[in-house]
Amino acid sequence: MLRAPGGAGGGPCVGRSSASAAALLLLTGEISNDPITFNTNLMGYPDRPGWLRYIQRTPYSDGVLYGSPTAENVGKPTIIEITAYNRRTFETARHNLVINIMSAEDFPLPYQAEFFIKNMNVEEMLASEVLGDFLGAVKNVWQPERLNAINITSALDRGGRVPLPINDMKEGVYVMVGADVPFSSCLREVENPQNQLRCSQEMEPVITCDKKFRAQFYIDWCKISLVDKTKQVSTYPEVVCGEGILPDGGEYRPPPDSLKSRDYYSDFLITLAVPSAVALVLFLVLAYIMCCRREGVEKRNMYTPDIQLVHHSAIQKSTKELRDMSKNREIAWPLSTLPVFHPVTGEIVPPLHADSYDNTSMPLMQAQSNLPPQTQIPQQQAAGKWYP
Repeated sequence: MLRAPGGAGGGPCVGRSSASAAALLLLTGEISNDPITFNTNLMGYPDRPGWLRYIQRTPYSDGVLYGSPTAENVGKPTIIEITAYNRRTFETARHNLVINIMSAEDFPLPYQAEFFIKNMNVEEMLASEVLGDFLGAVKNVWQPERLNAINITSALDRGGRVPLPINDMKEGVYVMVGADVPFSSCLREVENPQNQLRCSQEMEPVITCDKKFRAQFYIDWCKISLVDKTKQVSTYPEVVCGEGILPDGGEYRPPPDSLKSRDYYSDFLITLAVPSAVALVLFLVLAYIMCCRREGVEKRNMYTPDIQLVHHSAIQKSTKELRDMSKNREIAWPLSTLPVFHPVTGEIVPPLHADSYDNTSMPLMQAQSNLPPQTQIPQQQAAGKWYP
């Protein structure tokens, strides 16, 4: 039987799978150093209860069951099936672990403090001798009459990060302890404004009793939590009926079983038949317009070629008039005020004058043919040969 020594919700429940299943791991009867893995589940279910956790680092290390049951689990026996699997011989064995949870309301612990220990893993802290040393150090600085561990949680379960595999770094563990006397002055030093300022600046606070833990436990005093349940009040605000809040309608009463059946035939007609009939009418109207009303389109297409011929004739007539008008206009021939030099001989060629030529009727190619003959530049037709 494991007893929950904590407050109203109980305390930590710890069990080691290797101890409970050691007699059935090896069927030969002699314990050896074989790699063995454990599988734990609630009897009749594929997983463990929500408050119970299990951890096993390697197949050569012990498997540890730990957790803190709540008040709902008090008085209910919890049967955990432990299945051991030998990874060398492929042998399996099964053992049932019965956990009886008892209430601790007769021994209330209203003053609770949660410590974060940086240099410990959860399975190391769950060892009886290590946990006993920690509770002894807390008892020296607190001086209570009754002191018990209430909850032990890994830092990974609180959203912590997996540490780097250097310098044997630990993931950290949260340990909550409860006592029946108020907190000591040493624990209250964390609430000083100076220490709060140092914690906000990521500096280590000054705690006088830290030396009593430092020999074995490195405590992060900025993460310590002190809870006084004697001063706690309800966190639910009182609801005042007013704007936006409906009055209390009393207890909810579900409808009786003897309800009359409802006919959905009329709803079906309104929802499906009426839209279908409207769509059919619209389809018939559109089909009539597209297929039966094409007489006017055909008559209009009969007169389309005549209209196109009239347009073409008008365009040709306008083009002819424009050409006749362009023949009658006079355009001055451009005169050059500078002498023109022959590109080969360098002789001066007199410029052309407008009075010597009829620039309105003479084409451009004919005007250029009246220029003095120019010497042609020989071209290279083949490699190494010149032709005039």
